[in-house]
Amino acid sequence: MTASVEHSQASETVIAVVASAAGAAAALVPATAQLVPGSPVSDPDAVLVPAQAAAAVIARLSGEVSGDVVLVVSAEVVDALANSPVGRMDVAAALRPALEAAAATLGRVRVDSERTEDPDTAMDGLRDKGTFVAVPLLAGGATVEATFALQVTLPGPRAQRGSLDLLRHVAMEVTVEIGRTRMTVGELLSLHPGEVVELDRAASAPADLLVNGTLIARGEVVVVDEDFGLRISEIVTDAATEIGQPA
Repeated sequence: MTASVEHSQASETVIAVVASAAGAAAALVPATAQLVPGSPVSDPDAVLVPAQAAAAVIARLSGEVSGDVVLVVSAEVVDALANSPVGRMDVAAALRPALEAAAATLGRVRVDSERTEDPDTAMDGLRDKGTFVAVPLLAGGATVEATFALQVTLPGPRAQRGSLDLLRHVAMEVTVEIGRTRMTVGELLSLHPGEVVELDRAASAPADLLVNGTLIARGEVVVVDEDFGLRISEIVTDAATEIGQPA
């Protein structure tokens, strides 16, 4: 198989994956009408954006897929977030669930460092960095209410062990996550002291160990001298395996 054919097949695969990710994001964009993905494009100059694009949220992707994701939204969406029943909502924070839903379709991928930018600046930032695909999110089958764009870097040759040796004494933030949930604004407003919020994980399921926001391992929550701890049961990534081995 020639290199050009392999590249073409890889691009088609990326387009299909991004189209699926855009569909997951569309379901969680706070628009007045249900959004559906349009036709994906891989030419930055052919991207369809809302006629009144008011803001864009850009974030980093890390894990099995690395790159950048951008979600451009219309003025109507921004106005709805600014005048929500619980007060003014940060655009980046409000759209993070949509970005996380999209990332979940890509595998074990984390969304980090989301921030709000000017739509033109955000889209221009994706140029010439890797494989680019954008999908318009349509309301009523025709009106572009938002645009989902993704730039991904396809996996390359595995790095040598020596590069990790340089990082062995670098301190990193480690967190344990036992589960998540999503709630509507109405459900949040109805919360009261003593109410139980159900998470998306069974009580017997392992907790996630995250290093700088990247899933590294899973394990069992234990108590050690009246403090919580995590007994590791599974190493998730190759990087974690290498870091855990002696030099």
